[in-house]
Amino acid sequence: MNKTVLVSGGTGFIGSHTAVELINAGYKVIIIDNLSNSEKNIVDGIERITGTKVIFEQIDTCDIKALRGVFDRYDFDSVIHFAAFKAVGESVSEPLKYYRNNLISFMNILELMKEYTRHNIVFSSSATVYGDADVLPVTEQTPRKPATSPYGNTKQMCEDILRDCCAAYPVTHGIALRYFNPIGAHPTAILGELPRGVPNNLVPFITQTAAGIRKELSIFGNDYDTPDGTCLRDYIDIVDLARAHVAALNRMTDGKMTEKYEIYNIGTGKPLSVKELVERFEAVNNVPVPHKYAPRREGDVPSVYADPTLANKVLGWKAERDIDDTLRAAWKWQQSLS
Repeated sequence: MNKTVLVSGGTGFIGSHTAVELINAGYKVIIIDNLSNSEKNIVDGIERITGTKVIFEQIDTCDIKALRGVFDRYDFDSVIHFAAFKAVGESVSEPLKYYRNNLISFMNILELMKEYTRHNIVFSSSATVYGDADVLPVTEQTPRKPATSPYGNTKQMCEDILRDCCAAYPVTHGIALRYFNPIGAHPTAILGELPRGVPNNLVPFITQTAAGIRKELSIFGNDYDTPDGTCLRDYIDIVDLARAHVAALNRMTDGKMTEKYEIYNIGTGKPLSVKELVERFEAVNNVPVPHKYAPRREGDVPSVYADPTLANKVLGWKAERDIDDTLRAAWKWQQSLS
């Protein structure tokens, strides 16, 4: 069994933590990333945590010539594809940027996997594919509704592309992991979420506000049909999420897939509101987070959270980290940056 895996977007928040868990599980990791939203020293962090040298190449997966070079140089049978733009708000204002990057990069990977007879791909999908779901929690059988942003639409389209490639090409096997809201940092505080400029995600904005980098946090909307009027989300610890990728890859490399294309929700099934998360962060870290309510943000749905039963049962994976520990890790990471 080939235990080498190509991780595209492997210096990003989710990719870097997944690389650590892959190495801990005995995989050899090759990371490619164009560093458009990450830093080269993330590779050093992965090596510090694992004590293992990591192969890294700075390439853009949209550049098929450069990507072909990676397929020529390295022998791997599996790919985990993270490389994508991911800011919901930016995707609304710059849709072409998102369609061009997120679709072409994925199609390039699949095309070369077919050409070089590489078998397994885990795709980084998202709960955004469910849109504004009618029934909660969502299961893998919940109908996908029209995406509320171009970012969400690229995830739906990539899922469809993967499904069709798995059906058409005997060589291709795929698992799409639909994950919910990844938060936290590695317990060592060596890796964490490192946004460039103003954060698009909630927890980095919370930690930067607590640290005094931001004046105050804006909570977008307090008039939703939820218990306290703020959006309801399923927050999953980044290390738990990383381990889900290892579980999916193990299923593929052990030959246990029952279909050529499988989908799993990766979440806790325990929703928290934005307001509750902010208050929880303040309480566990004993630090204030100045905040105000702002108008709703385009592309946000009121509530979405997972039924993770299928992943629990079939992948043998479940979310284990306590939310308080996750929020402590996020604050520890923020403090390590100053």
